[in-house]
Amino acid sequence: MTVRFNIPSVAELARHRRAIAVGLVAVVGLLVWWLLAGSGGPGGPGERGRAPVQPTEVVVELTQAQAETVKIAAVGQAIFERLLPAVGNIDFNQNMLVQVFTPYQGRIISTYANVGDRVLRGQVLFTIDSPDLLTAESSLISAAGVLILQNANLKRLKETLRGGGGAQKDVDQATSDQQAAEGALRTARDNVRLFGKTDDEIDRIVSDRRADPVLVIRSPIAGLVTQRTAAPGLFVQPGNAPAPFTVADTSLMWMVANVVESESSALRVGQQERVKVAAFPDREFEGAVSVLGASVDPNTRRIMVRSEIKDPEGLLRAGMFARFTIQIGDPFQATAVANSAVVREGDGTMTVWVTTDRHRFVKRTVKIGLQQQGFTQILDGVRQGELVATDGAIFISNKLLAGPTD
Repeated sequence: MTVRFNIPSVAELARHRRAIAVGLVAVVGLLVWWLLAGSGGPGGPGERGRAPVQPTEVVVELTQAQAETVKIAAVGQAIFERLLPAVGNIDFNQNMLVQVFTPYQGRIISTYANVGDRVLRGQVLFTIDSPDLLTAESSLISAAGVLILQNANLKRLKETLRGGGGAQKDVDQATSDQQAAEGALRTARDNVRLFGKTDDEIDRIVSDRRADPVLVIRSPIAGLVTQRTAAPGLFVQPGNAPAPFTVADTSLMWMVANVVESESSALRVGQQERVKVAAFPDREFEGAVSVLGASVDPNTRRIMVRSEIKDPEGLLRAGMFARFTIQIGDPFQATAVANSAVVREGDGTMTVWVTTDRHRFVKRTVKIGLQQQGFTQILDGVRQGELVATDGAIFISNKLLAGPTD
């Protein structure tokens, strides 16, 4: 028996491959259509037969007794201020921080103030034994004596000339000498006055013919003694640091802060601010921005802001840590609710409980803004006039978590 094999040609094999490929594409298409139709995909029976998904409304109903414990208020409006919070440190007003030096060299005799003492303008801080003052007062006494002599000489020559004796040229010369003596005395008085002596003290020196070498150094301003290096027996010279005393006017203090670079565009010189320190938690101090830094710190990316703080009672101390808010814009009115009406959820969202009958409460997610003076600004979520739970909103949220049996 003869067995024959029909071997297909190359063309026939190509036709078979094309037919198999077309069949596979058709099968895949039918499978995809079936999956979409079965899962409710676009245009499938599942989509036509299923109702659209609606957001779930979270509702809590309270009994009459429970409702009486919840305070209800209408959504209203409140005034909000545009404020920028920051922190800083209190410092002395360097423009009113005076280093008190002696105008002339000498040795300290006595001191009359300590660090922390409040002194008045003109109050004695210390005294020194000044050889320069002694020289000036000696010249004053000498000049006063010369003037007395010249006055007596001029008087005598005038009387002699009037009696027919003497000469006019002698009188003229005496007059010139007397006028020169008067000028020398005025100069000597001015020299002694430079040391802080008053006219009464100068007159007393002249009348008693006794020089007083004690130079009195007084405070040039009223303020607080912040530093003292003076001690009896210490030799001091003009401008030789450290100063014997340093006095600061504390009625206007400085506050130096560093504000984030991104917030610096809202700052202007003259903007008002309120300051609080830990030492006086119930007290607010008023101030204003006085200086804005000319550059940004390359390491911290912050800008220096210096403010002047009013402190008429002298309560603030240099180095105190301060928190302050700068008013960066005019106040505005906005939709608001009491702070107690807003509940922070576990995922960070903010919600309020809205009601129409004071028994049935519906949770509403809201978008909040500023929180000031007991009110929270509402940007979105509720409208003015709607009733929301204020005191007791937390209770409603807890009741929701506890379940309907509680």
